[in-house]
Amino acid sequence: MTFATLGLIEPLLRALETLGYQTPTPVQAQAIPAVLAGRDLMAAAQTGTGKTGGFALPLLQLLTMEGPKVASNSVRALVLVPTRELAEQVHESIRQYAEHLPLSTYAVYGGVSINPQMMKMRKGVDVLVATPGRLLDLYRQKAIKFNQLQTLILDEADRMLDLGFSEELRDIYRALPKKRQTLLFSATFSDAIRALGEQMLDNPLSIEVSPRNVAASSVKQWVIPVDKKRKPELFLHLLRTQHWKQVLVFAKTRNGVDELVGKLQGLGINADGIHGDKPQATRQRALDRFKASDVQILVATDVAARGLDIEDLPLVVNFDLPIVAEDYIHRIGRTGRAGQKGEAISLVCADEVNMLSAIEMLTRQTLPRHEEQDFEPEHRVPETDASGQVIKKPKKPKKPKTSGGGGKRNLGKWVDSGEAAPAEPSVKPVRKVPVFNTGPRKRKP
Repeated sequence: MTFATLGLIEPLLRALETLGYQTPTPVQAQAIPAVLAGRDLMAAAQTGTGKTGGFALPLLQLLTMEGPKVASNSVRALVLVPTRELAEQVHESIRQYAEHLPLSTYAVYGGVSINPQMMKMRKGVDVLVATPGRLLDLYRQKAIKFNQLQTLILDEADRMLDLGFSEELRDIYRALPKKRQTLLFSATFSDAIRALGEQMLDNPLSIEVSPRNVAASSVKQWVIPVDKKRKPELFLHLLRTQHWKQVLVFAKTRNGVDELVGKLQGLGINADGIHGDKPQATRQRALDRFKASDVQILVATDVAARGLDIEDLPLVVNFDLPIVAEDYIHRIGRTGRAGQKGEAISLVCADEVNMLSAIEMLTRQTLPRHEEQDFEPEHRVPETDASGQVIKKPKKPKKPKTSGGGGKRNLGKWVDSGEAAPAEPSVKPVRKVPVFNTGPRKRKP
């Protein structure tokens, strides 16, 4: 089965080809035809199953083929997610899928100023990704209208309930038009989720899929905390001390690829890079040279490395963590294939802690950390765990006040301090005040 056989239009197929996606996942194979047919959908699908593509691809096609142009302050499709981090990830995926479509996408969430979001909404948005709280804030300030809404998607609905968004979801439900398509995605079908589905969905198709294997057990994974500005220096240090012979390095941006390759080549290291701005022929030539061991280090973006197949690749280095957690699985899946041992090292700075947390929740493990001597970070990377939580650094206890009200005092000594107060405390003598002539002033002759 291919994406073309599912009935997707050419612009979407072109975007998928650019991203390197060739075969639909089980949830995509079941969800895409149902959504295109206009069915409501209730899917039990965990992170890592390709569920975002399962609802985003048919949604974008329906918005392109049907309905009027979006009006001011209006939205045509609404994707509700529980957290800011997930909003950014889902929006980035949708933006990539919509690369060749005349549709606008945007994400709104709390923790940032609402004013730029209100300004953005004035033009209207075809696909809006939102957290429940910020969406209601915008709605109550009349920055968003729902009269054009065609589709509602609840992504990770179980987490929204776990985080206490039940009341917000009810308020949003009341504000939406009754005639719409609704898609609900949850890790499991709990009683609470089924009750939510009965309230919001109309005769939905039910889908249940198992999560795909998230990481090969033969791949040894660990994290090296480091300050962002010292990542290039640390990478060079590891390259020299560990005597790496063949390394696939992932950077987050095209500029990041070019900068790192430039630094390496400037030091006489045999390196090359691939990203979406480079012609396909150039990318293929770099890949062929890397496979033939003519290039020691290949630096790539996630898009350029889709479908990359290299036999016996010993090492993958995440110079930057990916924005989308699933891409971490694609990255480290390049090593440790067919039972071979592999290593995946991630250089992580404090700014990437939320990405690290999302990866650990996806892989269901806390990645071990190892600080490299002389590269210990000044900006500490907060601790994380496999539940997706960022463990904040405990605050230092406040020092007790040494002065102020609230107790009996005797000239600066607390009576209840355990020390006996002097019966007649010594007092410094007051300086003698000079006598001034207060009589009438004499005029000078």
